[in-house]
Amino acid sequence: MNTADASAAERCPQTVEELEEQLSRPTEALISALAELEGDLIVLGVGGKMGPTLARMARRASDAAGVARRIIGVSRFSSSGLREQLTAWNIETVACDLLDESAWEKLPDCPNVVYMAGYKFGATSAPDVTWAMNCWLPTLACRRYPNSRIAAFSTGNVYGLVPVTSHGSREEDEPRPVGEYAMTTLGRERMLQYFSRTRQTPTAILRLNYATELRYGVLVDIARKVQQGEPIDLAMSHVNVIWQRDANAMALMALKQCASPAKIINIAGADKLRVREVAETMGQALGREPVFRGEELGEALLSDGRHGHALLGTPPTSTEQMIAWTTEWIQRGGPLLDKPTHFEARDGKF
Repeated sequence: MNTADASAAERCPQTVEELEEQLSRPTEALISALAELEGDLIVLGVGGKMGPTLARMARRASDAAGVARRIIGVSRFSSSGLREQLTAWNIETVACDLLDESAWEKLPDCPNVVYMAGYKFGATSAPDVTWAMNCWLPTLACRRYPNSRIAAFSTGNVYGLVPVTSHGSREEDEPRPVGEYAMTTLGRERMLQYFSRTRQTPTAILRLNYATELRYGVLVDIARKVQQGEPIDLAMSHVNVIWQRDANAMALMALKQCASPAKIINIAGADKLRVREVAETMGQALGREPVFRGEELGEALLSDGRHGHALLGTPPTSTEQMIAWTTEWIQRGGPLLDKPTHFEARDGKF
């Protein structure tokens, strides 16, 4: 990165456009990786919170590498303007409902697949949709792309709570899912593992915990509560966060790690954050005294990201920068997605 780029990276984005540019800016390692990767890339479920900037990062990295590659985003595109935005970024789009089996026949062949489709919020109230989206849908993807590399998003929720004195759950730990969302996400993993083993589909399963940017994420949830004087539940006393740009880059890098049997990789930040300390730091900047409730418990949902860092690179964005940027954005009244993470939930209900 040159000096001008470094200066821009240290400055908090002032607009949504600046934020999305930053979140989609490829790393040098990713540019090199995509230079070596053959073929087009399709993002299934591009319409989620991470999908647009991930697809744009893939486009920018491929262009920087001098690779002529189609980047294709698939979604229902229920959000107004998203399809047009992706098109402006030179990303092809296909509008379809992936739960419709006939829709898969219309999707183009692609040797590289990033699987982002899933259902979390509403999982408790609509369990049948949750199971269909999180367990059945992956089987359709695997049947459609048996010879492709598939990097599929999962979640650290499959692990369950661990002592806060530990580094967090590791990839080899036995899953202990709690609630319909975590159970069905483990079901997604099992379907991917089955097809990877029986059809030799090279697959990487990415257990993410938790991506954050300035419009949503755990840090946004905490900052908003501090600003508004709402009680912050301390029961989930510690969390992991990773800047969305870093998570995007790691997910795309994982295409080179796909294997059969499927490889599991945690995508998590390098630090274990204490919720109370984060809130107090934000409170100082916002001029507000945080309000807390409950007691800090000795177990939390935490992931050990060290194996992922060794394979995909250590996330470069520091905890201090994420906290400072988030606080500034909230203080300035920057636009938000109004999609709370419910990170404090310990019963698996979302």
